[in-house]
Amino acid sequence: MTGTTSGSHLDLPRYARTDPALRTPVGFPEYRSTGLRAPLRTPVDLPHRLTEVTGPLLGADRVRPEDADLTRRAGGEAVGQRIVVHGRVLDSGGRPVQHTLVEIWQANAAGRYRHVVDNWPAPLDPHFDGLGRVMTDDQGRYEFTTIRPGAYPWRNHDNAWRPAHIHFSLFGRAFTQRLVTQMYFPDDPLFFQDPILNAIPEAARPLAICRYDYERTVPEWALAFRWDIVLRGPEQTPFETEDDGDVA
Repeated sequence: MTGTTSGSHLDLPRYARTDPALRTPVGFPEYRSTGLRAPLRTPVDLPHRLTEVTGPLLGADRVRPEDADLTRRAGGEAVGQRIVVHGRVLDSGGRPVQHTLVEIWQANAAGRYRHVVDNWPAPLDPHFDGLGRVMTDDQGRYEFTTIRPGAYPWRNHDNAWRPAHIHFSLFGRAFTQRLVTQMYFPDDPLFFQDPILNAIPEAARPLAICRYDYERTVPEWALAFRWDIVLRGPEQTPFETEDDGDVA
């Protein structure tokens, strides 16, 4: 970051904005709950100040190597198909975002979250809590070992089922670059009726879908999927704004 603080003036870097045609709308009629939280007025861009462009400092001692392996919890192994999910976190211009926190949460192999409000009759797994975190390395790389999540019903519309997905939360170089998003798996038959995925403009929708990575598959152990996450710029990963709130 470069800047000056002469008097009240602060010269801060400007980031490339995403093409408006590729931005996910905050309100989407088919995703019913957005009608309750979408803003009624056009958002106003505010200038960045020092608190917005100063990155979070996250100590490496707080994130343990075992936090990236979701398949081994509570003294046992999770049920389901093991997968390796990996990729890079990139800023605008393809610059790697180093040493930043990547967190995930997901349903288990039966499509159920370990959460008090998730009470549909799918079995809970005592050895899977669905939570993981890791710090990116010098090249912006991250990697998780987890279980492929199952689909689940969510009552948005008649016979509504969410496609398999993993939630991601991460920071870029600043607090304003926090990204909350969902990663989908290729060729899911439930894509056609999922309003959360279909709210993303069609041209940007592939950016939310990982790809099968045969080269990183672990023989006789786990399949592998790659998903690069871009925080800013024309190739920005589709994400949920603060106005979106939590999604299923």
